[in-house]
Amino acid sequence: MNNDRVIIFDTTLRDGEQSPGASMTKDEKLRIARALEKLGVDVIEAGFAIASPGDFAAVKQIADTIRDSTVCSLSRAMDADIDRAAEALAGANSGRIHTFIATSPIHMQHKLRLEPDQVVEQAVRAVKRARNLCADVEFSCEDAGRSELDFLCRIIEAAIDAGARTINIPDTVGYAIPHQFGEMIGQIIQRVPNADKAVFSVHCHNDLGLAVANSLAAVNAGARQVECTINGLGERAGNAALEEIVMAIKTREDVLGVHTGIITENILSASRLVSGITGFAVQPNKAIVGANAFAHESGIHQDGVLKHRETYEIMSAQSVGWHTNRLSLGKLSGRNAFRSRLQELGIELGSEADLNIAFARFKELADKKHEIFDEDLQALVSETLTEVVEHTKLVYLEVASRMGEIPQARVVLSIEGQETEATAPGSGPVDATFKAIEQIVHSDSVLQLYSVNAITQGTDSQGEVTVRLEKAGRIVNGNGADTDIVVASAKAYINALNLMREGAYRAHPQAADV
Repeated sequence: MNNDRVIIFDTTLRDGEQSPGASMTKDEKLRIARALEKLGVDVIEAGFAIASPGDFAAVKQIADTIRDSTVCSLSRAMDADIDRAAEALAGANSGRIHTFIATSPIHMQHKLRLEPDQVVEQAVRAVKRARNLCADVEFSCEDAGRSELDFLCRIIEAAIDAGARTINIPDTVGYAIPHQFGEMIGQIIQRVPNADKAVFSVHCHNDLGLAVANSLAAVNAGARQVECTINGLGERAGNAALEEIVMAIKTREDVLGVHTGIITENILSASRLVSGITGFAVQPNKAIVGANAFAHESGIHQDGVLKHRETYEIMSAQSVGWHTNRLSLGKLSGRNAFRSRLQELGIELGSEADLNIAFARFKELADKKHEIFDEDLQALVSETLTEVVEHTKLVYLEVASRMGEIPQARVVLSIEGQETEATAPGSGPVDATFKAIEQIVHSDSVLQLYSVNAITQGTDSQGEVTVRLEKAGRIVNGNGADTDIVVASAKAYINALNLMREGAYRAHPQAADV
């Protein structure tokens, strides 16, 4: 391969989904996979095929649909895992089995309860089995960041001899420091005799806020694949953020001397799609895709940018998709114009009925808002394409809130077609609304998170609300959008209740991490 090219391996659909509350339906995963393909991602890790029937179905559907990216399934170094991954990937234009085993002393002793020789033997057997079923095999040393260097070199050499053509060195617990991690990668590449037969990859977690820095240090030391996620989504503190990795490589090609195949103008739309589907809002000061990423408040900065952009901007906003997303459609726009814009955004509706529902919602929104933006469309389509059965629906909401008086909310819900009404006071209109809903449903859920985000600018912007509920160890994120923030809040709470009722259909399927 071209040694100046860094392969971008996206694991939003596998590791990213392991964030509490970020589980996705099969169709939501497919929407994100299509966006990743449009972004130019080289490898899409679609899931962990053996984890559940739902995860198998999602990996299979993505493998059967995506043509321009390699589709990958994770598997432990076990025969059943590998066979299931191969089955899910059978229809892929380009498939990859990603198998792993732990290599750190603490993992081998306390989790695997195997001796080092046994771990090497199991790794070799797994890689050989995967290689017989799939031409493209990746092997990962789980918890490599805390593994002994001599043992890493030994097991990597054996895995390459067995047929692995990508070797992943993950910092599973986010323990590494950039200079130390880069040095480790460099030593492995130098010391493994058959290193020239494999691409070396890194998968860094962000527990110390160093995932991107560690990944770039590894690239500088010779790694040529980076595993990352959109918005840095992932377990605990998340993973290396794809958008930061890609734009660092592009902006500092003078130092790093490498490039990627990512179409950077599609970064922002992919970010917003993932945020909308998972309900994980992007903080305003987030690099590249945050609302303030290209904002200048200081008068000195503003003056400099107006005179010459490069005085305070190291990349253009347009290069990652900002300021190119204004949609000049309104309430007089026709169905064909609406359909065309969805296609330009990479949004595919499954049927004419779905298009009709989305178009009707678009018209309703156009009556409330003067300007419609692409972000509004993403929110509309997310509501249209949701697979969640609406056991509970919001029929009516009335809120009275006056200064100096206790707010009151009156709610009418339809539960399995039966309408029920309740009124409740609260410390604010949203609190009163949630309490009125609970008077009806008695869910016994615990509200863990309530987040409000303006989808676009302006006081007529839709408010996008995320509600995280927990019950008996199960966590779900509900989403709702409306120009009325209280209505959006009620929608989000009810969406979370419906998700909770769906139970295992959206439960986290993953059981392991690299």
